[in-house]
Amino acid sequence: MTMTELDRFEASRPRLEAIAYRLLGSAGEAEDAVQEVFLRWQAADRDRIDVPEAWLTKVLTNLCLNQLTSARARRETYVGEWLPEPLFPGDPMLGPADTAEQRESVSFAMLTLMERLTPVERGVYVLREAFEYPHREIAGFLDLTEAASAQIYHRAKKHLADGKPRKEIDEADARRIVEEFLAAATGGSLEPLVQLLTENASAVGDGGGKLPARTKPFEGATAVAKFLWGLFRPAKSKRAIMGGSPQVYAWTANGEPAAVAVLDGRVVGVMVLEVGEDGLTAFRNQINPDKLERATAQWNTVDHGEPLVTAAF
Repeated sequence: MTMTELDRFEASRPRLEAIAYRLLGSAGEAEDAVQEVFLRWQAADRDRIDVPEAWLTKVLTNLCLNQLTSARARRETYVGEWLPEPLFPGDPMLGPADTAEQRESVSFAMLTLMERLTPVERGVYVLREAFEYPHREIAGFLDLTEAASAQIYHRAKKHLADGKPRKEIDEADARRIVEEFLAAATGGSLEPLVQLLTENASAVGDGGGKLPARTKPFEGATAVAKFLWGLFRPAKSKRAIMGGSPQVYAWTANGEPAAVAVLDGRVVGVMVLEVGEDGLTAFRNQINPDKLERATAQWNTVDHGEPLVTAAF
């Protein structure tokens, strides 16, 4: 492989990884998929490839859709709830963020909702909504007709429209919301926390069988508030499980407010807060250590300021 051909692939890598992450919800699996595309690019007869970008996108998308098909079977035996892998601001895998649709497509809320789509629906939706490919090109990537691509896209949007509306906020507002949440969650009374939540709020965690996490979501403002309020109470049993007392920071993950728990430089939990028009609507807590390695690596390269809560658990 010549340097020009290698450079061409490396120039495409961030876009390919961003597509793969939206399709798979896992940074590690996205990296593996793009590496497989690289190996196929090395072995391909590139003289017969007219449009390298299109060839790379087609190969990647179909690899990911095949992986999604097998992943659906694996997730049926996954211990507890499955949640995506969180990404922090500045991670190139977050991809384009010029439009509200692009930002929404990589939110924790949307990545979780997309689990209800078929692999083909997810592929069409991601390519169209997040990367603005025309249906003519999507049809070529997925061996569909242009009309079928458009139909699948509209069907996918309909499936996703049933989700709770998410209020778009900037980074400063996101961190302020986390500060207010942590103040209420660590306060002496439950009521201020209840007031921050919508009536139909929910909370769920992903421990992946590595750490304890409730297998079913908490539902309703009171139940969620009691769970969260208890989560931030000091307890020896929690410290034993976590290996110490994490510090909690206000941050963002996937463009949404996030409370990040850090212990000895290692991210041990990312709680993503979903904000609706009337308050906090959902809490998704990623504590599976296998899904926090990339977050830890990035966390240790940025100035994240002082923790808001120390020795919370």
